[in-house]
Amino acid sequence: MKKILVTGAAGDIGTRLRKLLKGIYPAIRWSDIRKPDDLANDEDFMAADLAAYAQVERIAAGVDGIVHLGGHSTEGSWDTIHNANIVGCYNVFEAAYRQGVKRVVFASSNHAVGFYPREQRIGVNVTVRPDSRYGVSKAFGEALGALYADKHGLRVTCLRIGNVDDAPLDKRRLSIWLKPEDLVQLIRIGLEHTDIRFEIFYGGSDNADGWWDNSNARRFGYKPQGRADDYRDQAMVAQAKLGPDPIGDRYQGGPYCSDEYDENGER
Repeated sequence: MKKILVTGAAGDIGTRLRKLLKGIYPAIRWSDIRKPDDLANDEDFMAADLAAYAQVERIAAGVDGIVHLGGHSTEGSWDTIHNANIVGCYNVFEAAYRQGVKRVVFASSNHAVGFYPREQRIGVNVTVRPDSRYGVSKAFGEALGALYADKHGLRVTCLRIGNVDDAPLDKRRLSIWLKPEDLVQLIRIGLEHTDIRFEIFYGGSDNADGWWDNSNARRFGYKPQGRADDYRDQAMVAQAKLGPDPIGDRYQGGPYCSDEYDENGER
């Protein structure tokens, strides 16, 4: 990878990666709908609205790989999710194909499978069970990645990211925490591993209470360094301050599952 494009440069994960990826690749182009406040003078930045195809094609020109983090990063209205995460995701894959990009690493989410119960350990071959419109958009992105891999030969890696932070902040995040440096490791596998065609990995560190079988990522050399258990005491102190969530506490997606939940018809 001589030159890569990273979308979502102004977001929390993008901001972290701008520091962690520095020097790993000869050239990195960063993009977002707005310019990051802390952009350094030596950082190559191009603004783009992912919902506008011509703008996406412009930022994808001349790059070997794309790390697609951009879009709406939480639950939102259908119009918001549709424009940023459905149309925007399609534009990224189509531009990658048209511009001859070799690889795409797509930031999927644990919310694509959020309605699996917490007591069920799941691998990458389970049926998607999104917990929100946001989760639906991530399931769509995975399906789109498979299409471009199988039909056009694009090499695609989908990362079902848990929670990227310096430490897990509560009980749920003890199971889904992803150390930022471990995310870098997963991204590098997606961009560099010679055997990647289309793969799904879980974005989780070495979490004793993890809900995911991440053997597929380990098959490609993933060796997570973060251990959620090292932060258990402080996470449980924070958990004690949270109120009960009978639905969210049952499922892996947490509050994304309980938000708007009315299975019994009670609105």
